[in-house]
Amino acid sequence: MDNFYTRVKSALLCSNPGAKMHAVQGLLGAVPPDSGTADVAGKIPEAGRPALPILVHPAEVKRRRLGSPAGRVALIHAIAHIEFNAINLALDAAYRFRGMPSAFYTDWLRVAADESRHFTMLADRLRELDSFYGALPAHGGLWAMAVETDYDSMARMALVPRVLEARGLDVTPGMITRLEKVGDERTVKILRQILHEEIEHVLIGNRWFTYICDQRALEPQPTFSSLLRRHGRIALRGPFNRPARLAAGFTAAEMLELDQLEKEFASESTATA
Repeated sequence: MDNFYTRVKSALLCSNPGAKMHAVQGLLGAVPPDSGTADVAGKIPEAGRPALPILVHPAEVKRRRLGSPAGRVALIHAIAHIEFNAINLALDAAYRFRGMPSAFYTDWLRVAADESRHFTMLADRLRELDSFYGALPAHGGLWAMAVETDYDSMARMALVPRVLEARGLDVTPGMITRLEKVGDERTVKILRQILHEEIEHVLIGNRWFTYICDQRALEPQPTFSSLLRRHGRIALRGPFNRPARLAAGFTAAEMLELDQLEKEFASESTATA
């Protein structure tokens, strides 16, 4: 039988979307070695992705009004790109961080499978609108954070699920409202399903962040704040979707801390502008 980590890395580096989805499905139920002593994961500067979309700076990704078909395509394309990156982020967590309980790998492979399904729904929707994934430029910010946090499972759990993915909980309800106003019920249905399932994904990240903090005898809240100051100042933005974040495992105290940190970072940004 192929080594567990070899199989996960193969799926992570696979650049063809269809083949990647197939590989992810094949990993469900796979169990890592108990010892976690496989060869150490090296840096992966670029995860597997197709040649398109072209990656540009986030500021160069054009925003369009949702009242036009082109605007809806642009929004769906941007979300599809996020979901494709989320597949790679989940696979990288399962590949990179060795010696964790088996439930850690089961969780992140299941997340990868969910993200694969999300991506497929959005790619299908793009085709229904006479477009395709890769038709528009996108940015690589999500994978950049994966590279930045590849040195430590605690940093990864803090800053990818609890910051970047949790941001989806904040902004998706507004997208749904805007799409409802223009009558795009098909896309609304997809986003409602994604929002519901992403709450569980963020909850998984919260659970493993807390577990790692406990193993290291660290208090989660100040540890999270410290990591945000080190890595996530730009990524932390409000307003926050409190009901969804509380359902995803954030505590009321953490939400108050997030409010304070956002104000602190926004003040610093204004002062240096």
